[in-house]
Amino acid sequence: MDFDKHTYTDRVVTYIKKCVLDGTYKPGDKVKELSIAQKLSISRAPIREALQILIKEGLVVWTPQKGKFITELSPKQIRDSYFTGGILEAAAVCSVIQKYTAGDIKKLEELSEKMRQISENGESIEKIAPLDDKFHKILFSRIDNELLLEFCRRACQGISKFLLFRYWIQLYSVEEVYWRHKVIIDALKKGDVYELEGCIRNHYMDAGKRMADICEKELMNTM
Repeated sequence: MDFDKHTYTDRVVTYIKKCVLDGTYKPGDKVKELSIAQKLSISRAPIREALQILIKEGLVVWTPQKGKFITELSPKQIRDSYFTGGILEAAAVCSVIQKYTAGDIKKLEELSEKMRQISENGESIEKIAPLDDKFHKILFSRIDNELLLEFCRRACQGISKFLLFRYWIQLYSVEEVYWRHKVIIDALKKGDVYELEGCIRNHYMDAGKRMADICEKELMNTM
């Protein structure tokens, strides 16, 4: 990889997330700084910084005397994380509903339209993941509360797109993903706080329930 000196840490974060997505790292796997340093031909300092970012996002957990590991979650922890994430994001977005501009809504609609096109063309749902990530980043962009943002990310943002990706792609059809995001946009355009809060909260809770159910079945099949 060709690293720019000023973006080493960000690139390492991206690299580790990619490894989680493609299965190189699985839940419970140890993340070895030396192995990454050798693989990417860089020093260990930016790797340590990257791992601290991932620990904050909930994708990596640090165990004293043992090291850093890719997070493992039980079905209950999945449900709890999505329940919490839905409540937090819904409250956060609704608290700044008046700050979203026509430009923000246009960007959300463009992402939603891309999701619709993927659905119509019968393309893989895996193409939705980066669009979904951008969608929620736009929602987060108007929230001026770093503590709340950190709690939201720890609850399920990083986890849902990376750690549990193997489950995420089984949850909904591409068409369903499109409609799930469209109802959020419609509520935001109306400026209806109560409707928007319910849409976002249900968006997460339903996904968490479905994801936990898939995880539970997978665990039962391995017993």
